[in-house]
Amino acid sequence: MKKLISLLALSILTSYLSAQTGGTLTVTATTSKTSTPNYNPENIVAMWIEDSSGKFVKTLLAYAGTRKQYLIRWKAVTNAAGSGLAYNTVDAKTGATQPSHAARTCTWNGKNHLSVLVADGTYTLKMELTDNNGNKQNLASFTFTKGTSIQTLTPSAINGFSNISIEWVPLNTAIEEVEESEKYIIYPNPAGNSISVTGDDIKRIEICSLDGKKLYSSDEKKIYLNFLPNGMYMVNIFVRNGIVMRKLIKE
Repeated sequence: MKKLISLLALSILTSYLSAQTGGTLTVTATTSKTSTPNYNPENIVAMWIEDSSGKFVKTLLAYAGTRKQYLIRWKAVTNAAGSGLAYNTVDAKTGATQPSHAARTCTWNGKNHLSVLVADGTYTLKMELTDNNGNKQNLASFTFTKGTSIQTLTPSAINGFSNISIEWVPLNTAIEEVEESEKYIIYPNPAGNSISVTGDDIKRIEICSLDGKKLYSSDEKKIYLNFLPNGMYMVNIFVRNGIVMRKLIKE
């Protein structure tokens, strides 16, 4: 009986852990003015994650500074999250009012503002921009699935946001999905100050921490590692028909 209970507990624990996939969501969108700009091209903008019930999970980007109160939707959802969470920007990209419009990029490691990995499921990426003290906002909302599969979204331009790219890449993506994945090699490994990556049709190389936080991204096959402390990392090699994952040791 004890053995049965232990096996049951292990099964439940395994199921629980498998439902919390680490990974990286990469977001890019180009901003533009509202229909009634007062300060164009100056603007403030925020991007954040909400769960399926509309509750605040984490801010990814907030360029606002002293004008942040005019990002009305972002203010409301962070206020509703609880005491002390108004304008929460833990681990987010932050800055002052932007002097012009441009492509904005941010990432999410699948964790909430408490640095706890959230359950797999449906989440919503929210975007808000204003250039007139909140009298008019550019608003956009995109639903995606956080889970064990890669998801890439390229929505059409909407409400002042264009060139939109949303990509979730889990840490446990199977390398078997890529034909001849054994051809993709990182050397030397363990590495010192640099690594090289072999293989054809390599589109992008990312280095991530073991909890899924993206530390580096490049389309070069030789990467200098002076910025990394010694330790173990995951390397995501994006190729024509999928992704190859390799462990990297820097020492």
